Amino acid sequence: MNSPIITKVIEEMNDLPDDLQQQVLQFVTTLRQQHLQTSGNAWDVLESLTGTVEAPADWSAEHDHYLYGTPKHQETDS
Repeated sequence: MNSPIITKVIEEMNDLPDDLQQQVLQFVTTLRQQHLQTSGNAWDVLESLTGTVEAPADWSAEHDHYLYGTPKHQETDS
């Protein structure tokens, strides 16, 4: 199933002469390559998210408590 944007691009492309269609193809290919180079792998994405989630200071040690409501393993000084 094509999105409305893809359909519109195809319609516009059909009205262009062959040499301009070739230029558009080269442009789209370049954009895709740039996107793939900048998107990185899963580890890069995770690293970019490090420190962006607000959570309690004991989140890593007590994640079961915060996720599932189990009793805390350690009592903290409050």
